[in-house]
Amino acid sequence: MTASPSRQLELAITGMTCASCANRIERKLNRLDGVSASVNYATEKARVEYAEGIGADDLVAAVVAAGYDAAPVPDVDPGSDAEPSGAPDPLIRRLVVAAVLSVPIVAIAMLAPLADGHGTGWAWVTFALATPVVTWAAWPFHRAALANLRHGATTMDTLVSLGVVVSYLWSLGALLGSGEVYLEVAATVTTFLLAGRVLEHRAKRSAGEALRALMTLGAKQVHVLRDGVEVTVPIGRLAVGELFVVRPGERIATDGVVESGASAVDASLLTGEPVPVEVGAGVPVTGGTLNTHGRLVVRASGVGADTQLARIARLVEEAQSGKAAAQRLADRVSAYFVPTVLVIALLTFVGWLVAGQPASGAMSAAVAVLIVACPCALGLATPTALLVGTGRGAQLGVLLRGPEVLESTRRVDTVVLDKTGTVTRGELRLIEVVAGASASEPDVRRRAAAVESASEHPIARAIAGADSTNPPSVDDFAALPGLGAEGTVEGRRVVVGRPDLLRSRGLPLDEALQDAVERAEAAGATAVAVGWDGSARGVLVVADTLKEGAADAVAGLRRLGLEPVLLTGDHERAARTVAGEVGITAVISGVLPEEKAAHVRALQGEGRVVAMVGDGVNDAAALATADLGIAMGTGADAAIAAGDLTLVRGDLGLVPTAVRLARATLGTIRANLAWAFGYNVVLIPLAVSGRLEPMLAGAAMALSSLCVVGNSLRLRRFSG
Repeated sequence: MTASPSRQLELAITGMTCASCANRIERKLNRLDGVSASVNYATEKARVEYAEGIGADDLVAAVVAAGYDAAPVPDVDPGSDAEPSGAPDPLIRRLVVAAVLSVPIVAIAMLAPLADGHGTGWAWVTFALATPVVTWAAWPFHRAALANLRHGATTMDTLVSLGVVVSYLWSLGALLGSGEVYLEVAATVTTFLLAGRVLEHRAKRSAGEALRALMTLGAKQVHVLRDGVEVTVPIGRLAVGELFVVRPGERIATDGVVESGASAVDASLLTGEPVPVEVGAGVPVTGGTLNTHGRLVVRASGVGADTQLARIARLVEEAQSGKAAAQRLADRVSAYFVPTVLVIALLTFVGWLVAGQPASGAMSAAVAVLIVACPCALGLATPTALLVGTGRGAQLGVLLRGPEVLESTRRVDTVVLDKTGTVTRGELRLIEVVAGASASEPDVRRRAAAVESASEHPIARAIAGADSTNPPSVDDFAALPGLGAEGTVEGRRVVVGRPDLLRSRGLPLDEALQDAVERAEAAGATAVAVGWDGSARGVLVVADTLKEGAADAVAGLRRLGLEPVLLTGDHERAARTVAGEVGITAVISGVLPEEKAAHVRALQGEGRVVAMVGDGVNDAAALATADLGIAMGTGADAAIAAGDLTLVRGDLGLVPTAVRLARATLGTIRANLAWAFGYNVVLIPLAVSGRLEPMLAGAAMALSSLCVVGNSLRLRRFSG
């Protein structure tokens, strides 16, 4: 019985040259008992889940046994240096030499026959020029092919190496005897393929730029306050609980809470939110964000891999390492592809000879088959699109967990929206003050704020916090649980609370104030009455207000063909009021927290494919139950962990953006795979029939991979 995987490790793989290599390593790892592995050619990493009893050394040994090298990837730390972006590609020197020598080779091949009839003398010059190209410049292909051969495997490099060597040796035989010389084929194919691989490396780096940008947001040094003195230390030496200083224009070194100072923080590179947020004492701040002005003293609450920036980077990396269902099919195809191509090339050569065609033509057709059939594009189709799509999502504030999410977004037809904290702000605010005939609005607000300033009740905080002036002090304060509060303000006994409380104290509401109470309750708000000196003096209306852009977000969901449903524990009247304001017609109200998942299942039972959007701990079960869980990143960790998609900021407008991005990424993957399969379906028969020259086959193969990567890079322009 196989032990169930319980631990995870990421390995950096070196030596892979094509999708067949990745597939081979994956199969080797998965043969180990208790191991489940996924190898990504584009990121050159393997994500491995393994059981107790297996160590990292065992996993590395399995990769080495397959003919490649591996090393564990350290935990994500945004404060550490990211992968070097300016390191030169070692293939560039080989490409330059191959290109410089191939130009005269092609020129001689074209012009020498015109000069002496057959160009035999010039052919030896061509041979001398081609030899360094075929041996030294093409050595990466030969080395990989030999390494795979020692392990009984065939990959893309096998096809390339075989095609180049056969062309070279055939030409040598022709020079010593008679026949067509194909040295220009060996040289130009090597040049084209080296050029394609260099451009592919650069394109793959471009595809991962968004993640590297995230990783470099973290500060490298931090100004720590120790014994009241600023000491500049590397970020790795900052401990949780320590105070550090952030000067204007500097990035906040790590997650923390502002102890003193005031400023505005620009989090646009992290959340996609373009407007800086004002911060002051007691306000949490995120590492990697930019302090625009003002000096801040911050107490560190998380460092290194425990910061929000590191968690975001981990989510993005996990998404990039996955495989869509279509890519898994492509992997299965590529596993048998190279051996099949070798057989086709051999049959092509034999078939041409049997048909009575010249050996030179048979060889040319067979070499063209070998070169044109390389399955690089198949291996790049999904990972490059995921690299760019998830990276662009991170820039916009949208984190996709993996390729399975892309499939879900295509099928979803219903979006369930939790009300509090998702559609609304999740915090009560004073939205209206109605003064009676014998009082002024400022007096009502000021005296109510004075009494409520002594209470910790959410309604009290909303009223006290709304008064921009300094309210007078309160004496003899008394909290009346479930009813309100009272206290002496400026020599008067002021009662604040339910209208019934005021009536019981002999402070009845007049007709105008009673109308204000009824209007507030009809709108789903809470009415708080205020009275002193024998009568009610005013009504304060407190409500959970809509998030900015909520109505536009709902309209955006409808344009995507999705039906929004409001799910809330509030009573029907309050729920209908909120739903009406944002344009939702389907409402499920009066729902207990533990019942949310059941309502999601009920919608699924009606044949709907359901997405759930929420932010609280009580939403976690529903998020996990839904076909697609979308968690607000400003919410509880349990909700974020249960979601398939995470929105870095609590903006409901990101929901339609996330769906559009996921669908665009899935569409790009499908287009890439269609191109990769179509390319081989069309060009292999052309090569077999002799209508495709080996030189053109090399160019076409390199172009195929670049087309796939280029198509993926278009996602960088996705604007939401």
